[in-house]
Amino acid sequence: MTFELKVIPERYKHLENESPLRRYFAMARGEKGDSNSVTAMKMSKWFDTNYHYIGPEFSSGTTFSDFSNDDIKVLNEIAEAKQYVGGDMSRIRPVLLGPVTYLLSGKVSDDLKDRFALLPALTKSYLALLKRVADTGVEVVQLDEPALVTDIDDKVKQAYRNIYITIAKELPSLKIFLSTYFGDIYENANLVAELPLDTVHLDLIRGGEESIKTIAESGKNISLGLVDGRNIWKTDIKRKIEQLKRIAGTYKNTQFYVGSSCSLLHAPMDLSFETKLHSEVANWLAFSVQKLKEIATITKAYNKGERTVKKELEENKKAIQSRMKSMLVHKAEVKNRVSSVTVDMASRNSEFPIRKKKQKQVLSLPLFPTTTIGSYPQTVEIRKKRAAFRKGDITQEAYISAMKDNIKEVVKFQEDVDIDVLVHGEPERNDMVEYFGENFDGFVSTQNGWVQSYGSRCVKPPIIYGDLTRSKPITIEWISYAQSLTKKVMKAMLTGPITILQWSFVRDDQPRKDTAMQIALTIRDEVTDLENANIKVIQVDEPAIREGLPLRKRDRAEYLDWAVNVFKVSTCGVSDNTQIHTHMCYSEFNEIIASIAALDADVISIEASRSRMQLLDAFKEFEYPNDIGPGVYDIHSPRVPSEEEMIDLMERASKFIPKEQLWINPDCGLKTRSWKEVESSLKFMVKAAKKLREKYSV
Repeated sequence: MTFELKVIPERYKHLENESPLRRYFAMARGEKGDSNSVTAMKMSKWFDTNYHYIGPEFSSGTTFSDFSNDDIKVLNEIAEAKQYVGGDMSRIRPVLLGPVTYLLSGKVSDDLKDRFALLPALTKSYLALLKRVADTGVEVVQLDEPALVTDIDDKVKQAYRNIYITIAKELPSLKIFLSTYFGDIYENANLVAELPLDTVHLDLIRGGEESIKTIAESGKNISLGLVDGRNIWKTDIKRKIEQLKRIAGTYKNTQFYVGSSCSLLHAPMDLSFETKLHSEVANWLAFSVQKLKEIATITKAYNKGERTVKKELEENKKAIQSRMKSMLVHKAEVKNRVSSVTVDMASRNSEFPIRKKKQKQVLSLPLFPTTTIGSYPQTVEIRKKRAAFRKGDITQEAYISAMKDNIKEVVKFQEDVDIDVLVHGEPERNDMVEYFGENFDGFVSTQNGWVQSYGSRCVKPPIIYGDLTRSKPITIEWISYAQSLTKKVMKAMLTGPITILQWSFVRDDQPRKDTAMQIALTIRDEVTDLENANIKVIQVDEPAIREGLPLRKRDRAEYLDWAVNVFKVSTCGVSDNTQIHTHMCYSEFNEIIASIAALDADVISIEASRSRMQLLDAFKEFEYPNDIGPGVYDIHSPRVPSEEEMIDLMERASKFIPKEQLWINPDCGLKTRSWKEVESSLKFMVKAAKKLREKYSV
C-alpha cells in the first residue's frame, strides 16, 4: 500500500528512474550500491500475528499518489478477477487496507508533530484510488480496519469520521464493506455504527456478540466471522448453525453474511495435500479450502435446512467427538506435572549481579563480547541432504555425518573470525519452532502446511494437538559435538515456550497458558540436560513474546504474568554459573520493558539496527539491569554494513546502556543469508568490537 500510495522515503529517491520493482525491493530489503547504499524500511508484526509488515515512514514532506496512472495493482487484480466471474462485477469485492489503520501503522519522523496532519492529503489520495476502483464497475470495496479492535483515542475516532464520511459523500454509489478482525470492536461499536457503511465484518472467534446489536440497529448489513481464520481445527458446524439462527432470529431486519473470522492468509491452503499425517489427527483439521466448505455448509444449512447438509453434519459431529475423547490428546502425567509447578521453579538461585561475577570468572569474556544469534546459512547442499534423508535416499549415518561436516566448517569460520561466543549453526534444523515440534510428543508437522511470514518467506507451523512430553534430549548430541571442536565458549540454542506457542497452531480445548506451561517444562528438561553436558551458555529465544500481547490494554497484565512465569520455569533450573540468553526481534518494547526485565535472562539480544538503536529508548528510561546485545546489522537485507556503521550504532547504544552491559551481535539468525554476505558482515562486526575495546578499555 505504501508503494501504491507513493509514500517513498527520501533515501530511495535516487531510484526513481530505475525499474519500479528494483525500488520496491530496495524499500523492503535495502540495497548496497557503488555510490548509494540504502537501508530497508522497518519491519514489524501485524497486530498479534506472526505475519510481518513493512510500515510506512511519514514526515512533514510526505505526499500521496493522485492515482492518475494506469498501472495500479488493485485495478490489475480486478481485471484478472473479472475473467473468472463472467464479467459479473457484483461478484468482485476488492480488498484494500483501510486509511486509518494505514496511517496508524507508520513511523513518524521528528519533524512531523502529528501524523493526523497528513489526513486531508491521505483522504484525497484514497478518494482518487476508490474512484478508479468504482470506474471499473465494482459495486462494493472492502476496507480493512483492524485498528478498530484496539484502544483508540478521540483523535483516531474523529479521523474515522472525517475520512469515511468524505468517502460516502464523494462516492455515494460505492458501497463500503468495513472489515474488522483479531478482536472485538465493542468499545468502538458506536463509532462504527455512525459511519456511512454498507456492511461491517465482525470477528466472532476472538470477539463476542456484544457489538451486533449496535451495528444492527444502525441499519447496516453484518458479516459474521464464524469460522476461525487463524487456526486449523474443524469448526463445530452444528453449534455455529445454532449461533447463526439465534443471531439472525434476534435481528430479523438485518442482512447477514457468513465468513471466516479474518483473512485465510494465516491458515494453510488445503488439507488434501497432507498424505502422511496421523489419520486420527488429520480428521480433526480444516485448512483454508476446508474452511470455505464449512462456511458454505453453515450458510446452506441456514438457508435450505439442515437436511440438505445431513452427511456433512454427521461427519463433522464424529470428528468433534473423536477429538474430545482421544487418548492421543489427554495424558494424566502431563497435567499432574503442570499442577505441581512451584514458585521456586521460576527463580534463579541468586540475583543477576552475583550471577554476573560468577559467569565472568567461568567465561572470561572481553568488553563488548561478540556472538551470533544461532543459525548460519542453510545452503542448497544442506537442504538437499535433509530432503534426501527424509525421502530415505541416504542413511541416518550419512545424514549425521554431513551435518557434522557443516558444523565443523561453521565452528572453524567463527574461530578464524575470532567471535567470542560460538554457536553450532543449526544445519540439522528446519524452522526454529517446527524442529522442536518434530521432537515433542503431542505435536505433528505437516508436509505442505505453509503460511506466509514476510515477503516470499513462508513457515510451516507445527500443530499442538495434545498434552506435551519429550521422550529424550533433542540438542545434546549436536551441541556437544560442536563444543568438542573448540576451546571457546559454545552457546546452545533453544526456542522458548511462548514462541513455540505463538508460532504453532495451538489446541483450542484448554487455556493457552496451560499449553505454554507444558512447553516450558519440556524446555526446562532440555536446559538442565545441556548444563549437565557442560554447556555454559544457553540461549532460549523468545522473539514472539511481544507478539502475544493482547491488543486491549485491559488484558495485558494477565498475559504478561503467565508469559514471564513460563519462560522462567523453562530457564531457572540451572546454577548461577550457567549464562542464560534470550533473543527478541521486530517488536516495540516500551510497553513491556518491565516484563522483559522480569524474565531475568543474563543477556538479551534484540533487533535494533533498522531503527538505528531508537528501540533502546525504552531500555534507557527503564534502566535495564542485565546485559543486552542490540543488533548492529539487519540480517533480513542482503546489504553488508561497514565496520564504521557498526561502530556508530554501538556508540549510539552506549548512550542508552552502560558499555559493561553491551554485547555485539547481528539482529537475528543468519539462516536466510548467503555465506558471502555473512563472512563480510561478521568480519566487520568483530573488527568493530575490537576497535571499541581499544577505545574504552581502561
